[in-house]
Amino acid sequence: VRDVATGRSRRGDGESQKEKILKILAEIQAPLSLLILRFCHWALLKLLNRLFLSLQLHRGQLEMVLRAARTPGVPLVFLSTHKSQLDGLLLSFLLFSQGLGVPRVTVGGQVCSPRLRALLGRLGGIFLPSRTEQTLNDQDKGLPGAVLATYVEEVLRSRQPLLIFLEEPPVALHLSAPAREWLALVYRAVRDGAVPDVLLVPVGIAYDVVP
Repeated sequence: VRDVATGRSRRGDGESQKEKILKILAEIQAPLSLLILRFCHWALLKLLNRLFLSLQLHRGQLEMVLRAARTPGVPLVFLSTHKSQLDGLLLSFLLFSQGLGVPRVTVGGQVCSPRLRALLGRLGGIFLPSRTEQTLNDQDKGLPGAVLATYVEEVLRSRQPLLIFLEEPPVALHLSAPAREWLALVYRAVRDGAVPDVLLVPVGIAYDVVP
């Protein structure tokens, strides 16, 4: 990030570059809120009781996930298909309830209102930064990608679970463009030595009737 920000910048422009970097980072993620997490945990239980007759957990898959989580020094990257807009909340709820922490959940190309985006960010949602350039300076054009790549490296290095959805509903069996970008960032982190390796763990949700 420092190389991209200052490689061709004018002397004395460091403060404005720092502000641009922080603005891009704020687009990607927000600090987790323990209060909102606890409230949404309670509200989601109420919602699930109204939406579904039952919620069944596959014990074999759960054991596989827990066994992967016990691997020392290797971050977990969960991969899942995307069947409904509830998938992110449900998988986060299940992983959190099993003591795996609050995963960082990638949000694809869905259009979110500013309020919904802010709420999802507080619950662990992370977003691709805007590609709209606010400046004509050439050195700024690489900033969003550099900040995003560094952010993903830090998530993996700190062993925060990362959940990537491979497709966008209702399109099935088609790798989405946002998924390609998230996966490329994980590959880059391993290739560049930011982390020695990652564990790719498939997880999924099946519905009798998709809500």
